[in-house]
Amino acid sequence: MSTKSSSVAPLDYLSFLYLLVFFAAVSAVMCQSNQGSIGVCNGRLGSDLPPEQEVVELYKTSGIKRMRIYDPNQATLTALQGSGIELVLDVPNADLESLQSDATHWVQTNVVQYFPATRIRYIAVGNEVDPEKETSGFVPLVLPAMQNIYKALSQFGLQDQIKVSTATYSALLMNTSPPSNAIFKDMAFMEPIISFLAQTRAPLLANIYPYFAYIYSQGVELPYALFTAPGVVVQDGPYGYQNLFDAMVDGVYSALEKAGGGDVEVVVSESGWPSDGGVAATRENAETYYRNLIDHVKRGSPKRPGKAIETYLFAMFDENNKPGEKSEQHFGLFYPNKQPKYQFILNNV
Repeated sequence: MSTKSSSVAPLDYLSFLYLLVFFAAVSAVMCQSNQGSIGVCNGRLGSDLPPEQEVVELYKTSGIKRMRIYDPNQATLTALQGSGIELVLDVPNADLESLQSDATHWVQTNVVQYFPATRIRYIAVGNEVDPEKETSGFVPLVLPAMQNIYKALSQFGLQDQIKVSTATYSALLMNTSPPSNAIFKDMAFMEPIISFLAQTRAPLLANIYPYFAYIYSQGVELPYALFTAPGVVVQDGPYGYQNLFDAMVDGVYSALEKAGGGDVEVVVSESGWPSDGGVAATRENAETYYRNLIDHVKRGSPKRPGKAIETYLFAMFDENNKPGEKSEQHFGLFYPNKQPKYQFILNNV
């Protein structure tokens, strides 16, 4: 017995040490995956915005590690080179038609020329294309453009490094209360897109705005939209919802599941709250929303607990030329002079 014990004990001890190292490594990876989940959208619809190089420097000094831009602005793509900032690069809706035949040129000009010095992470092919709205004419163009961009990336061996998606929004869903009932309104439009995302292991980008749900939907209380409700507001089977953001994100997940995309991840490509120009659009409400959102997304949603939600705040600056309601011009975290609008600090988000 003593001989057997002396020969086995060292092996058990080494195995124990190995397990400690293994679980420490796993823990470190999990912690890293929950950090840096916040990006900020860089809209450029303003007459008084700083030059692109100054914008990139402000991202860096503010600790913002991810950016979304809405067109392949060459000055921004150049300024991002070597910055370490990861990028969501949009294909504007107006460019979708040209990609039906010439996606390779688009990728060469706007991606290959800059990558990997500019760390392009996703290409968002179209933004908020809706079969029921004025963007309905772009509906038949979205999926072919996504497929063509993917094929063009494949020509350069970049199809696994840069994911191709499209940016949707909540208006594409119906039956959203409770979230588990949510489904895409137009499955003929969305189901083939979801199939493409599942096949290429790309996320669905979704613009999530509790602000607009609050001002346009009856029965939504302000604390529920601002993450300040004292308890569960909506119970959906085993899931309790204390804030509207979670309910909207999980509504997208439920719709994905019904469209055959249960393994497709949701990336929140926009979310924000205006500080002026509309109902409940105050600096106090906006600061409350942004601060709570930044803290909350690290913890995931009820359907995906513990998994940080990659989220892009809208937006970096107030944009005085942005069309639509007056509130659209007041979503900035910073004023155009680069002064912060709010007291919370973005560093290390």
